[in-house]
Amino acid sequence: MDKFYNETLHKLEMRISELEIETDRSMERIEAIIKLVVKCLCDVKEYVQKRGFKNVDAEIYFFKYLKPVILSKLIYYNAIYKIETKKPFGGEKTIKKYLNRELEKLKRYFNNNLDFYKYYRTNSTYLDDAYFIRGRHNIKLSLDTYYFEADHSFSTSHDFKVAKIIANDLIQVYLEDQLSSHKQKKVYESYPLNWTGNKTALTELIYALHSQGVFDNGNADIKLIAKTFELAFNISLGDFYHTFMELKSRKINRTKFLDSLKESLLKRMDEEDEI
Repeated sequence: MDKFYNETLHKLEMRISELEIETDRSMERIEAIIKLVVKCLCDVKEYVQKRGFKNVDAEIYFFKYLKPVILSKLIYYNAIYKIETKKPFGGEKTIKKYLNRELEKLKRYFNNNLDFYKYYRTNSTYLDDAYFIRGRHNIKLSLDTYYFEADHSFSTSHDFKVAKIIANDLIQVYLEDQLSSHKQKKVYESYPLNWTGNKTALTELIYALHSQGVFDNGNADIKLIAKTFELAFNISLGDFYHTFMELKSRKINRTKFLDSLKESLLKRMDEEDEI
């Protein structure tokens, strides 16, 4: 199980990273990622239903630690999709109010499930037999409605709740980052430019500038440079370090964008010389 699960999760995370690089339109990217996660869950479900578990401890471990990692990705990306598609039109105050309401939803879920949060966060095990073995549930142990609609051959009473905790942590980071971005965007209101090239190209440029040491006498952190470009040009680079690793792994033309910049500039100079 561990080998199959680890290989499946690794492939999923690699494909998600590739989509972050390849697809600039965020809604299309999220839709594609959700399809990937659903397919991944189906593959793992098929494996579990076919192979089962060697003992109760293996079953508990899977539903407490393994399945929730993948399921949390589905919850997270679905939540982000809803947040973005329902985001109201309006000024900064309107957007800020909306994002803070979404944060309040996370707080309410936390307050309503405080006992289980404490159990999970403290790595407690005394109720694992009730929480993470299929076919067992206790209505008094704060069950989500989701459990009653789920396929009980691939669900326990609380594996979804663990996934929800993991996802909510990520959603909170996303919302707080959005709020922070709206505050910082004021600095750039005089320069309403949008980066319309792809993310890989911008990442290549950022690393080139960092390597040349053109900011703060070469002392600027690469993360700060990337964040500045994101805010200035209204773009999210995602895991730009992973993008750089992809650039390094190219067999040929590792500096494709920089080379094209040089060619474009030289062409313009030549054309103007001819005038």
